[in-house]
Amino acid sequence: MSAAALVFPVLTPTGAAGAPAAAPGTGGAGLQPPGKQPVAVGSGGAVSSVNPYASQAGFDVLRRGGNAVDAAVATAAALGVVEPYSAGIGGGGFFVYYDAATRKVRTIDGRETAPARMRSDSFVDPATGKPIPFPEAVNSGLSVGVPGTPATWQKALKDWGTVSLASALRPATRIADEGFVVNEEFRAQTAMNEDRFRDFTSTADLFLPDGELPVVGSRFRNPDLARTYRELAREGVGALYHGDIGRDVVRTVKKPPVAPGADRTVRPGLMERGDLADYATVRRDPTRTTYQGLDVYSMAPSSSGGTTVGEALNILENFDLSSADRAQAFHHYLEASRIAYADRNRWVGDPAFSDVPTRELLSKEFAKDRACLIRADAVLTSPLAPADPRSPGSGCTSGTGGEEPYEGPSTTHLVTADRWGNVVSYTLTIEQTGGSAITVPGRGFLLNNELTDFDFTPLTEGVPDPNLPGPGKRPRSSMSPTIVLHDGKPMLAVGSPGGATIITTVLQTLVNRFDLGMALPEAVAAPRISQRNRAVTDAEPAFLDSPERTALERLGHRFAVAPSTFTPSPEIGAVAALEFLPDGRLQAVAEPTRRGGGSAMVLHQHRDDR
Repeated sequence: MSAAALVFPVLTPTGAAGAPAAAPGTGGAGLQPPGKQPVAVGSGGAVSSVNPYASQAGFDVLRRGGNAVDAAVATAAALGVVEPYSAGIGGGGFFVYYDAATRKVRTIDGRETAPARMRSDSFVDPATGKPIPFPEAVNSGLSVGVPGTPATWQKALKDWGTVSLASALRPATRIADEGFVVNEEFRAQTAMNEDRFRDFTSTADLFLPDGELPVVGSRFRNPDLARTYRELAREGVGALYHGDIGRDVVRTVKKPPVAPGADRTVRPGLMERGDLADYATVRRDPTRTTYQGLDVYSMAPSSSGGTTVGEALNILENFDLSSADRAQAFHHYLEASRIAYADRNRWVGDPAFSDVPTRELLSKEFAKDRACLIRADAVLTSPLAPADPRSPGSGCTSGTGGEEPYEGPSTTHLVTADRWGNVVSYTLTIEQTGGSAITVPGRGFLLNNELTDFDFTPLTEGVPDPNLPGPGKRPRSSMSPTIVLHDGKPMLAVGSPGGATIITTVLQTLVNRFDLGMALPEAVAAPRISQRNRAVTDAEPAFLDSPERTALERLGHRFAVAPSTFTPSPEIGAVAALEFLPDGRLQAVAEPTRRGGGSAMVLHQHRDDR
């Protein structure tokens, strides 16, 4: 049985009983939660994430002289403790880094990979010839990809960091040992997953101790994860890819610990220890495009984030967006996103397995071709057909495309910056909220369900699909960790969780900031809409109450409340961002309310900005 424990009711949600929460920079590990604010302005370095414990972990590394990479790994490791349903060492992600010394943007592809035994029809039921039910695929060993997160941390620290992995893991290990205060968001996410968590003994033992949901204000400890982190600190990531942690992962994937009496069909996975041993991160060139004189860098395939955000920005550059007519600005944003998604679904996959036309998707000429489809007084029909970016002049032809692939709306994002001007934008995940729902017994972390990001069968019959499963293949992702440069120096870093809505969240935040004249905190907080080549556009409730909705519906747009299947509220994304202000100060920005509100910290907060 897991050694997690809940203690009732040792704390109030704002701090120790009868005491205020700790202010940023005053510690905060253990029982007393760090103070939380969505915006911080100052100097010396910055951290922003969805959780104050995680931001505090990165902040403390910066305070001790670490750089942005050190802080990013520490923050990510802490997120694995306090946001275990979104990220952890059982998952993967994409790491984008601006190196102030070389003035170059570098990236690490730490995406999970499929086991060597996976085939293009692994998600097809041989008895029916049809895709297996999606929930059956998710809650199984079959959905689990080879984790990339520990290898990403090790690679980032080795290439650009200043501290050891053991040092970077120390704050998170302490939180796992001593516990964190359960908030409304953690309880709500547990409740949403309660039924499937109960079907796996190790998961129920950890996240439903004594068979109950965690109580808001109580302490949640995860000593199993603390021991796992100590093993990684002592032995390095080889403990997972070649050692005992990996042995336990493979055993769990191949024989998930299904609870007695569970009536769920749980398929075994295909992972072997050799798959772990063969895993490697990939150093990729970032995607790059320009927008309004700025250089926008992001993640290249296997993520579709960089190409899709970049293509949409290139399309929008053909129009004059202005806050004077927000309805028209949103109309063009939605249409550019619709078009870019059509092209994404046809062309983007793992470049080791498909000829992905990254350069052509990001060409200004292709964007101009595609922009000709957009009319100020009408809406395109979805699903829109893709165009061939390698065929000049083909972009202005409309037609009917394939269905939108499903992608779980969880994940988490963080940004860091340091006193030397280095910047990290890092998105990491275990796929949907709660991942596969399978916890590795005695290890304290959930396994991903990342392989359900593959298309189970071709999206369009007779058309090659670059995102079918395959041995060693990385499933396509929407993660879009982004860094924007002005004259070769960092101006802004941004990213978000949210599955397929990640792309639209990052894109809308950039449009809000650069086209609609919003300051970054306003750009992050503004109501969101997400068009992904579908007949109906997802919208947050606040947008549905806006005058722009009426104007857009007159043009032919249709809206529906964003789903809340895997989040407690109908929300789209949860941005973490930072900006270098014109006067030289750093502004760290987190969500004010989404996912319970995030945590922004700067090393030296200016007194007049507290």
